[in-house]
Amino acid sequence: MEPAVHSLDISKGRDARERLIVALDVSSAEAARRIVAAVGDSAVTYKVGMQLYTAEGPSVVRDLVGSGRQVFLDLKYHDIPNTVGAAVREAAELGVSMLTVHGSGGGRMLHEAAEAARSRPGLMVLAVTVLTSMGEEDLSKLGVRGTVAEQVLRIAAMALANGCQGIVASAHEATALRTQMGDEFAIVTPGVRPAGSGHGDQVRVVTPAEAMAAGATHIVVGRPITEAKDPGAEARAILEQIGGTTSQ
Repeated sequence: MEPAVHSLDISKGRDARERLIVALDVSSAEAARRIVAAVGDSAVTYKVGMQLYTAEGPSVVRDLVGSGRQVFLDLKYHDIPNTVGAAVREAAELGVSMLTVHGSGGGRMLHEAAEAARSRPGLMVLAVTVLTSMGEEDLSKLGVRGTVAEQVLRIAAMALANGCQGIVASAHEATALRTQMGDEFAIVTPGVRPAGSGHGDQVRVVTPAEAMAAGATHIVVGRPITEAKDPGAEARAILEQIGGTTSQ
């Protein structure tokens, strides 16, 4: 089955702030608010993942959306199709702009998620391919055949064929994805670290400029911004590495 074609604006000339997603990997709404205030106008989209969502619940998402920010809800839904569809509909009601499902949940689950997202026009469903903390030895222990790149391509093809608007993958696989599947879908790349920073628990790590050059449409950056002495300055430095205009 051929991947579905989606009309997404992934032009490299657009505002760099639309490409940066700041990960709010903190344990309280107050800590999240401090980061958002410090980053200021240098980002418009914030990731709410399992840590913050478990600590604060949907109210933190409502607060961000209510303040004019966009939310990337990164809960990586992975369950039977009906359950995932119901969760996606609830996320749509919260007003999120992007959310993740695990691609390994299979075609039926991905299709159900994509259909449920139609209740909110513009909501982007992204299928997680292979976590950036995993390498080929990890996949082998799980019984997955082939290389990381091959697994990413398999999951991406299935996700796009079942209506997802994009995928989450390392920039190490982005070039192959663009070569084999074209440009009409989003690639959100975690595991991004500015040049000179530590890798933390990530294995497949790239710089912001490398991610953009490989074909990513968005990058997710957490600790290099949120743990910086001046999160706003760090975000602006990353925007310069991304390229594009940052004018109002």
